[in-house]
Amino acid sequence: MQMDRRSFLAGAAGVAATGVLAGCGGSGSSTAASSGSAGSAAAETSADYTLVEDGKLTLISNFTFPPFVFADEETSDPSGYKGFDVDVAGALADKLGLELNILPTVQFDTIVPTIKQGGKADVSLGGITITDERKKEIDFSDPYIDSNQSIVFKSDYADPTVAGVNAAGKKIAVQGGTTGESWAQENIPEATVVPLDDIIQCMTGVQTGAYDACVSDLPVTQYMISTSYTDLMVPDGAYSTSNPTGGQIPTGEQYGVVISKDNPGLTEAINKALHELWEEGKMDDIQTTWFGEVICSEPQA
Repeated sequence: MQMDRRSFLAGAAGVAATGVLAGCGGSGSSTAASSGSAGSAAAETSADYTLVEDGKLTLISNFTFPPFVFADEETSDPSGYKGFDVDVAGALADKLGLELNILPTVQFDTIVPTIKQGGKADVSLGGITITDERKKEIDFSDPYIDSNQSIVFKSDYADPTVAGVNAAGKKIAVQGGTTGESWAQENIPEATVVPLDDIIQCMTGVQTGAYDACVSDLPVTQYMISTSYTDLMVPDGAYSTSNPTGGQIPTGEQYGVVISKDNPGLTEAINKALHELWEEGKMDDIQTTWFGEVICSEPQA
């Protein structure tokens, strides 16, 4: 079955993936605590940061990265967007005593420049990996989930391995500006790496045969395969030189909230709020909603 962007998002809406492995260092639930309460993270820091709009935490993202951020006509959120990171952003806003304000979707590679420039959005969440290169331009919060990369093939692909597509004439789809693109360029140098606007285009392109494979974040590809792209697969096992047939690529990435370097007080407030959400078990609850289980304890930087 071939999927376009609209039909995938309609099919994925409301379906939580089960058993998604994000590659977290820990898998136990954090212990709920009663020390935090809604708005407590804002109490000491509200005067120390600025907001694009008073009383609101304004979020910008590329909303084509399920289950972290995606569009859904059936959601109760007036923005039309939902996902793991939308729920995390909402919980952070509650902690800060703010209303979450979600802006329309943008291209992924415009997010860091937009936050750096300021004046449009306060934060970005959406499966954004903390990297040294990005940290030159913006600040990140403490990490809030761990991730790895993956390579995706059609289920009947002749040689579903990294080596099998590392050859002239092979095409690898990636979302432009992502760490998946960087990994593919470095590790599949003989193939042509094709940057696309979003992961849905990548997965659909592999499905239709336009591309031999795609590289993207493991929790995203597993979610999409489990909900809609059932004729695609990530080869079992962790990829390495000793196991070249594996499709789960252990890059040890971590996602963080993107914040302007000019707003360090907001970074501090968000870090405090994140820690409280872990202590109270709220992050466990959000993981269970979207992954079917708790896949990660509070990550350490």
